Amino acid sequence: MSANFGVIVFPGSNCDHDAYHALAHVMNANAKFLWHKDTDLSDIDFLLVPGGFSYGDYLRSGAIARFSPIMQSVIDFVDQGRPVLGICNGFQILLEAGLLPGAMLHNEELRFVCKQTHLRCETSDTLFTRNIAEGEVLQIPVAHGEGNYFTDDDQLKSLQDNDQIVFRYCDAAGNATKEANFNGSIDNIAGICNKQRNVLGMMPHPERAVEKLIGSDDGKKIFESILNELSVA
Repeated sequence: MSANFGVIVFPGSNCDHDAYHALAHVMNANAKFLWHKDTDLSDIDFLLVPGGFSYGDYLRSGAIARFSPIMQSVIDFVDQGRPVLGICNGFQILLEAGLLPGAMLHNEELRFVCKQTHLRCETSDTLFTRNIAEGEVLQIPVAHGEGNYFTDDDQLKSLQDNDQIVFRYCDAAGNATKEANFNGSIDNIAGICNKQRNVLGMMPHPERAVEKLIGSDDGKKIFESILNELSVA
């Protein structure tokens, strides 16, 4: 039986259809939209929290969405060991909900950035990256104004020690340089997972990198990893 994917839609989400297209039309997965007031996730095997500007990014990015009715169900879903991917604003929402450690600050130069970037995969030991070699470089776009990931020194060491840093910003050759770290994120962090390894948050948009026609299809490797993992689960 094929896995069922749910794409959560908040007021202000604008990457929900991109995510649905990547899953349903490119990866041929069973996908459906979940309105933020839905609470029944019993028929869902994988949750995707998409990018956008949930609730207009008032207060802080993700701060209001964290209190949407569906979020308690998302927390329960995670506690059951089921997988969740948060992209861009979705990552911010997962941080606000306490499902991932740390916080997002405004980009270092206080400008919205929309461009292609390079990411280095730091670990293959997640269901999201099983098909990606450690050290492999992916080309995936970003589009955010608050993507400057921050945490304190103790939490950073914990992320490093527990192999929770999944992606780092790098150059095309795979070097995690200061120049490649355009938003100022601590330790060039572009994506992290939780200790249980069933939640991934990342600022770059893999759903916008599934067709070479629009610049890159490297994002497919993440979705392929997920689908392969769920098919044998």
